[in-house]
Amino acid sequence: MPTLWIGTSWKMTKTLVEGRAWAEGLRDHLVAEHGGAAPSGVQPFVIPSFTATTTVAGILGEDSPVLLGVQNAHWEDAGAWTGEVSVPQAKDAGAQVVEIGHSERREHFGETVETTRLKVAAALRHGLTPLLCIGESAEVKDAGGSSAFILEQAAGALEGLSPQELSRVVIAYEPIWAIGEKGRPATVEELIEPFAALGAEYSGRVAGLLYGGSVNLDNAAALLGIEHVTGLFVGRTAWRLEGYLELLRIAQAHATA
Repeated sequence: MPTLWIGTSWKMTKTLVEGRAWAEGLRDHLVAEHGGAAPSGVQPFVIPSFTATTTVAGILGEDSPVLLGVQNAHWEDAGAWTGEVSVPQAKDAGAQVVEIGHSERREHFGETVETTRLKVAAALRHGLTPLLCIGESAEVKDAGGSSAFILEQAAGALEGLSPQELSRVVIAYEPIWAIGEKGRPATVEELIEPFAALGAEYSGRVAGLLYGGSVNLDNAAALLGIEHVTGLFVGRTAWRLEGYLELLRIAQAHATA
């Protein structure tokens, strides 16, 4: 059984006070319940807002089993890119993971297949884990093109990588129709085909194949049971510490069953 990745992105939420309380709660839970280690068979990760990166890094500590990420990073190491953050800057702040290509970045900020490829390469160049997000719209899904669409997104972002580089990448399939406040939870049946396609291409070749999109405490166990799924990338359910801790318990139970 592969390690199950369980993570959350805070998006544009949480003040420093709120973020500090969440991180302290996670740290204290892992110490009390697991001796400071991760739950058996689980790789936890958290992607706070940029403003909370160093705060969360300091609370979790250098030896934390929880990987820390950033929600975006530029492909250039430095330069006149006002408002951007480079991968070296993210790494300097404590990040180990770079989220790349989320559908909100694609829709609202002009992210393209080309820029995802540049960002994946930059993350790998500096020793960080690229977390590549892919996903199709409801229109593409209804037309029966989900698998082809997401495979094209992934291939474009991962073009030219060596097998060793590819093995350091995590892919998160997040269908646009299932994410956000207006998203609807995907059924297990709806996810079998896209994960079969992703699994055929990437299972055993990447570090993880995650699902994200209206994940909650009621459907998490079933989602982890889908073939080729090796983790969950969770939004609102995990913004509450209690929700995230329960997701860790669900994943540990699945990993050790």
